[in-house]
Formats: sequence, structure tokens, C-alpha cells
Amino acid sequence: MMLSLKVTLFLTLYLLQGVKSSMINLNNNGYDGMVIAINPSVSEDERLIQKIKEMITEASTYLFEATKRTVYFRKVSILIPMTWKSKPEYSLPKQESYDQADVIVAEPYVKYGDDPYTLQYGQCGEKGQYIHFTPNFLLSNNLPIYGPRGRVFAHEWAHLRWGVFDEYNLDQPFYMSSKNTIEATRCSTNITGRNVVNECQGGSCITRSCRHDSKTGLFEAKCTFIPDKSQIAKDSIMFMQSFDSVTEFCTKETHNTEAPNLQNKMCNHRSTWDVIVESADFQGASPMAGAKAPPPPTFSLLRSRPRVVCLVLDKSGSMGSDQRLIRMNQAAELYLIQIIEMGSLVGMVTFDSTATIKANLVRIIDDSAYLKITANLPQQADGGTSICSGLKTGFQAITSSNQSTSGSEIVLLTDGEDSGIRSCFEMVKQSGAVIHTIALGPDAAQDLEVLSNMTGGHRFSVIKDINGLTDAFSRISSRSGNISQQALQLESKALNISGKEWINGTVPVDSTIGNDTFFVVTWTTPPSPEIILQDPKGKIYKTSDFKVDQLNIQSARLRIPGIAETGTWTYSIENKGLKPQLLTLTVTTRARSPSTLPVITTAHMSQSAAHYPSKMIVYARVSQGFLPVLGVNVTAIIETEDGHQVTLELWDNGVGADTVKHDGIYSRYFTDYHGNGRYSLKVHAQARKSSAKLSVRQQPNKSLYIPGYVENGVITLNPPRPEAPQEEGEVQLEDFSRTASGGSFTVSGAPPNVRPAHDFPPSKITDLEAGFKGDYIQLTWTAPGSVLDKGRADSYVIRISKNFLALQKDFHNASVVNTSSLIPKESGSKENFEFKPEIFKTENGTNVYIIIQAINEANLTSEVSNIAQATKFIPPPPQEPSIPDLCTHVSAVSLTILGVLVVLAIF
Repeated sequence: MMLSLKVTLFLTLYLLQGVKSSMINLNNNGYDGMVIAINPSVSEDERLIQKIKEMITEASTYLFEATKRTVYFRKVSILIPMTWKSKPEYSLPKQESYDQADVIVAEPYVKYGDDPYTLQYGQCGEKGQYIHFTPNFLLSNNLPIYGPRGRVFAHEWAHLRWGVFDEYNLDQPFYMSSKNTIEATRCSTNITGRNVVNECQGGSCITRSCRHDSKTGLFEAKCTFIPDKSQIAKDSIMFMQSFDSVTEFCTKETHNTEAPNLQNKMCNHRSTWDVIVESADFQGASPMAGAKAPPPPTFSLLRSRPRVVCLVLDKSGSMGSDQRLIRMNQAAELYLIQIIEMGSLVGMVTFDSTATIKANLVRIIDDSAYLKITANLPQQADGGTSICSGLKTGFQAITSSNQSTSGSEIVLLTDGEDSGIRSCFEMVKQSGAVIHTIALGPDAAQDLEVLSNMTGGHRFSVIKDINGLTDAFSRISSRSGNISQQALQLESKALNISGKEWINGTVPVDSTIGNDTFFVVTWTTPPSPEIILQDPKGKIYKTSDFKVDQLNIQSARLRIPGIAETGTWTYSIENKGLKPQLLTLTVTTRARSPSTLPVITTAHMSQSAAHYPSKMIVYARVSQGFLPVLGVNVTAIIETEDGHQVTLELWDNGVGADTVKHDGIYSRYFTDYHGNGRYSLKVHAQARKSSAKLSVRQQPNKSLYIPGYVENGVITLNPPRPEAPQEEGEVQLEDFSRTASGGSFTVSGAPPNVRPAHDFPPSKITDLEAGFKGDYIQLTWTAPGSVLDKGRADSYVIRISKNFLALQKDFHNASVVNTSSLIPKESGSKENFEFKPEIFKTENGTNVYIIIQAINEANLTSEVSNIAQATKFIPPPPQEPSIPDLCTHVSAVSLTILGVLVVLAIF
């Protein structure tokens, strides 16, 4: 049993090293544990369940063949919201929840399309967050547009599970190949079709061949690639999975390395199949022998229930130091009053060497309910530390109130060492409960995080950041997917105020929020501070309006009646004592109404455990509904066990650690290691002076909306894809502020004197662009840093070639450009460089391929950049040769364009 448990824990930890907890595991070629969750806002419709089953069953067979008989879907759970009626066939969930689901079914925030997509913003080969289907996609006939739903699911699964990317590019649908032919961006190039423009005037439409752009030599902007209905090519699933013939991913032999798509950019021109077979799934799985097909998936129907939460709080002797007991009580009170959702069942257990139930489950329906719990918060710290006793008693508090531990949540807070914590791992696993852990101080049990990892709970580390506890508790909100119920943190500040001095500040309240708004001030030593708060209309709230806690918790709380006024709130706080002290300000609120989706911020690290010198990435997502919010100032604060803090400005610029520009995912590499142990993450997102915009552009990493087909020489177009309602695809937002905890991560292997510049090279340049201007080539790119995306590189190396494949496979032997005059700029700056390629002759139609690398002061070299292409193009005379309409049968038309013979197959 012990060996089996260790193996299970190892696998669990291994699978949870990514950005998001998932219950999926692969056993004997079959995937178990996939969770598909329906959003609470989706109207009850049993057809959705049936369509989900049909989609996964079809996808299982398709994926099994596409992976050469290696993987299929075996056990799937469908999580049904509480808003749907209860039925006998619905069971209770365990750790399954909406916010940890692998697939979600939810309405789009802006109704401009039902494109299935995967929220994926990691590096090549890293798992995505979730797949999103709309109810309309599942219930409508989308066959002509996306193909069979099972094939669509396989496309999205490859994004989610194996971290591959799309092989098309809507922003650059055509490119000039190394053979001087204009090609549609696709994989493989064996996919055939026509390049046409559909023009409509009044009620009449014509379809004609594409003309050439006289400035670029490529096709005009409205040109679209229309695939043939009948294909011979078997690949690729990441381009157009809808074709009957397409049953494979692109391999090394069939991959189009030249296509300017995200797969080539992110995965260094490797094929999707090469990336997939290097994944953990395929390292431990072999193709199934024989010709027998795998069994169809089995489905479990689970229905969510109201939250059941038990606080399990440490009151051992060590909690008496550094005011930990007081801080714990302040944070627990905030959680009970401001964070936990109405209708939830909440209990409390305290423990030292033994544990006691202080409050059985109480349903939170009014102020009197939480008072029954807060009245029992511990006032004295003594005794030893037995975490297992606390957990066991927490389960008893739940079951004694006639509730199941399955699907319940435990919030475990401790600062003590406990060598016996492993003895209750199996009990925790069998309980079906979710364990959120808060490690307080540097001595908290080292195995604490295992409890969170094995149950899908949050994990936090709180050291010297005095607001860390309230941040942690604020993050443990509803897991149901009902955003309107969730508490949002607008502000979380620790204010160092000298004796008899004031400090001032502001908090913006935007129009998406304002319900159930609290301002809370805490202090460490008497007397209580003086507080003045002013709303945007000038109304003043004073200290007398705040409710001071009567349990010696040293906090004062003001609940704004009704809906808080929209605009800037101003506060002034005075330390009335003679000595300096730290005061904290926390502001929480909820959505203005159930129909108003608020702006939210979430954060996490790319890994929950890192061994130096692995590259860690900080991620923060700012969104409203499913739409990204752009133009926000996002700052990450990372704190070590000894209180050392690192502040990072996060970027959404599509370079360095950031995968896609302007997708609302703000990221940055983290390399400022300061010893081993636990690190905590917190982010601030602020939009000032109307800088933020809501993007309603198309989501990346999605199944392609197919414009139409060519069948028997006739072009049949699908309805145009609905466009974003705004002309530029962006909507102005008000000023707002959000704060969020990103949990904790652990570091090992860091040397005493970390020298990042000697261990981390500059980051890869991914946005190199090139173009001819006369006889010169002009280059632009974003500067990397000396240490990944931080600082300033020491120099650049630029290499050029006329041969794309030669440059890709043997760039060290390519010609070097003189860059002695090129001085690198600070990371994130725009670089420009111009040179004349004198090493070979260029003429009209010449293609030149360019790569660049950055070198830092320790002589470490970055990865090779993306390959940029410059085509020397002399515009033809004003009158361009006419191209026959599609109704004219021409087997082949040869046109001299750019001084290059381009052969267009037109039928």
C-alpha cells in the first residue's frame, strides 16, 4: 500500500507541475478524469449532455487513429450546474469543479461567433487552461463550417494537452515561398484549393480570382483560400480537421516549415507530431497491439451543490509569535464576512496537538450566521502541532452536519512543523475533499503542498508580507463559475505610517462592480487609527462609521450601503500612536448585478516547483467574461521566505515570455532567485486615464472557421463569420484596480550566490521583420534582455541566406552581417537596423532570409529568432494584366510578376 501511495503521489505531482490543476491521467492508453463543466448561466437543456457524449465518443475514435492507436478517452465526468434540476442519475462531485474543468460549456460574452477555442498561452509543449464550447456550437449544425464535432474536439485537445499551435494564420493568410510562389499559410502544402475574392454589391455577389497587391507582390487583402472539398492529403488536424481525408497530424516529412504560423513560431519550425510524441503522455505509452478498437468512453453525470467549507486553523504555541494569531483571525473574519458566498455552509476547527470542533456547519444567510463562527476564533496560542488531527476533525465537522466530505473544501492554515503529515495522505485522498493550504512562516510543514496538489486545491505561502493572509483567503472564492457571486479584491496594501502621521490614497470603483463593498483597516497595536473615506460624490465616512471588531482582532470595517458609487474613492488614515506601525487596507466588492460581468484578474506561475536554473514565467490574466482586457499596468510581487521581494512589470507584447500580443495575458520571465524554499506571488492590475480596452477580436488557438469549399469546380461559400461589433474590435473601459494572489511555488537547487547573467541567456527574438528599401534591408524587432527579458543584451549576431532550409538547419554557416554599429537597447524597446546585403547579388524577385541572436555579457547566446523574409520587389507598370474570371476554364496561366515567373493554377 505504501509503495502504491508513493507512486500515486508522484504521478499526481508530476501532472500538476503545469499552470493549472487537472484530474486527467493516462493509464494503459486511456485518458481518465476529464471534466466537462456547464456554466451556471446556461439554460437547462438535456440535449447538451447528449451532444457532449456524442462529441467525445466520436473524438475518441478519431484521436485513437490520429495518434497511431496510442490514446483514447475512457472515463469522462460531466459537471452539471446547481441551476439545473436535480435527478436520480446525478451524483455528487468530488474534486471536480467548474474552475478546474478541462472543458467548459458557456455562452460567449459578446455574441459574435461560436468558434471553439482553447485558452492556451504557455510555451511550446505546455498544457493549455481549458477548451471553450458554446451551447450553440453543440446544438447547431456546424458541419459545413467546422466539420464533425469529434474532429473539432481532437483539434482543441491537441492545444490543451500537448501544447501545439494552429497551422493557419488569419493575419497573414498568404506568403511568398522559397520557390517564389504565393502559398496559402497551411500545413501541409498538399491541401489543395483556390485563392479567390468574394465581392458583393447590393444583392449581387461575384467570386473572382485574387489580384496582386502592387506594393507587396502578394495577393490583395481580401483574398481567401477556399479548399477543395475532396482532398487526398492526410494531414493536418491543426490546419483543417474537417476534411474526410485528414486523419493525421503533420509529421517531419509533411510539415510546412515555411508557413508563417504560430506552430512554426512557437516550436522552432517543428511539426505538431514531433512535439506531441515528446510529451509526457507519449513517453510512457506505446501503440495498442491488434486491430481491435478501444471501448467507447463512459460518462459520469455530476451535479454541483452549495459550497461546504471548514476552516481548520492552527492555534499552536508558535502562532503566538509575530502576531500570527491576530493576523489569522483578521483574515478569517474577512473571509467569513466578505468572501464566502451567501448560502454556503461553513464550519471551523482549531488544532494544536489535538483538534476541537469550534463550530459545526452554519449556513451563511445573514450577519448573525457568520457571528456564530467568528465568536469562536482562538484567542490564545499554545500546544504542539498535529495537522492530521486538524484534518480528521474537520471531516468530522462536515459529516456530523449530515454533509459529505466529497466535494467539500478544507482551508488549512498552519505555521508549524509536523513530521506525521504523510500518515493522513490516504485519508485525505479517500475523502474526496479539496484541501486549500496556507503555509504561514518559514517553518510550516514541508509536505503541506502535497495536500493541495493531490486534491486540486490552492496553495499559499505567507511570510512577511503582512497582507499575505488576507490575499490568500480572498483567493479562495467560489469554484462554481458564477462570477457574479465571487468577491473581488480592489486593494490590498500594507501602509507603514509613522507616529501621529497621515497617509493618503485612492481606490477606483468601476461600473462593473460595487455590490457588497467593504473597506477594512487593520492595525497591530492600540490605539485604533483615524480613518476618513470620501466617495466620488463627496460623501464623507469617518472612523465612527466603521465597525470596530470586539474580539481583539484589531480591525475596523465599513460596508458601503447599496451599490458603491462609481469613480475614485479617496482615503486618509492616521496612526494615532506615538510609534511607527504597519496598517493594512483591504477593499473587496462583487459584481454590480448578476447580469454584469466584472473585470477580473487571476495569476499563477508556469510551474508549482522549480529546480534552479529552470525558466519560470509569471502569468496574469485580465479579462471581462471571456474577453481580454488590454492596456493595463500589471505588476507582480514575488516574495521569498525571508521577506525578500522582487517586483516585475508584466507585458502583453507577444515577445519574450508572452506568446500572443494583445490577448490579455500579461507575462514575464522570473529569474531573480533568492535562496530555496517557498515563494509567494501577488499581482496588481491597474487601468488609469482610460488606458484599458476590451478586445472583441477573434480568439487565437481555435478551430478554423472555414469560408467555403470547391466541389466539382463550383465554389460554395459558407455564411461570413460574424464580425466584432466595434469597427476596430476594441471597447474603451473605465479606470479600475484589481489585486489577486497567485498562490505559492517552491524552489530548489539555487546556489548561495545566484548570478542570473551566467545562467540565463537573452530571450529568443520572435518578432523579427524584414523588408527591402531600395538595395537595403530594413529590420525591426523587440529587444530582448541580458537575462531573458530583463536588462540589456551586449550584442547581436545577424545571419542571412538565400536558402530558407539552409538557414534553418545550418544557421552557423550562414553569412554574417556587420553589426558593429548596432548597440542593443533596453529590453522591450523597438530595435531598427538597416544594412546592404553585399555578399550576394539581389535583383527583382530575390528572397533573402534573416535570423538574429542576442548575446549577453557572460557570452551566453539566445535561441535563434524566427526567420524573417525580405523579397526585393520592383512594382510593375500601373496596368496589371487581367486575370480570367473563375467561370473561364484555363488550365494554367503564367504571369510575370516582380520579374519572377509565378504559375497560378486556375480552373
